[in-house]
Amino acid sequence: MFKVQELREIIKLVDASTIEEFVYENDGAKIKLKKSNGVVTEVVAPKQEVVAQVEQPVSQPVVQAAPQPVQVANEVTVEAPKASVASDESLHKITSPMVGTFYQAPSPDAAPYVKVGDKVSDEKIVCIVEAMKLFNEIEAEVKGEIVEILVKDGQLVEYGQPLFLVKPE
Repeated sequence: MFKVQELREIIKLVDASTIEEFVYENDGAKIKLKKSNGVVTEVVAPKQEVVAQVEQPVSQPVVQAAPQPVQVANEVTVEAPKASVASDESLHKITSPMVGTFYQAPSPDAAPYVKVGDKVSDEKIVCIVEAMKLFNEIEAEVKGEIVEILVKDGQLVEYGQPLFLVKPE
C-alpha cells in the first residue's frame, strides 16, 4: 500500500512534468495518473480504489474513496514556507528547481554542505533535492554568505520554493 506522502509526491512530480500518463504497480497496488486540464489520479490497491482529482495549481486536492458508490471528501493542506526574519530584497534566494525531498548533506552521517554564515561560490553545492530516487545537486548560483536555511532536512519542497537566503558579495 502507498503512503499518503508518497502519493502526494508522485502527483506533484507528474503534475510538474510534461508526461500525460503514468502507471506504476507494486505488490498488488496500482497507481494510474492521467493529465488533461487538471490531474486525474487513480490508485487501485487490493480491495480498494482511491480517486483524486487535482485542479491546477496543486493546492487543495479532493480525495474520494470508492469501495462502494460512497464519496468522502478530505482537504489536504500544503504548508506555506515560514516568513523569513531576513526578508530583505537584497538577499538572493536559492530556489528548488523541482519537487522533491531536501537534504542538507550527501549522506545521513556526513556533515551538511553549508551552514548559516558559510561563504559560498556560484558553483558551490549547497544541498541535494531527491526526486524519484534521483539525487540532484543544487548549486549556490551566486557568490556570497548563507544568511538563512529556509527548509528542514528531509522536508518535501515544491518547484520554485526558496531553500536558502544568500547575502551576495
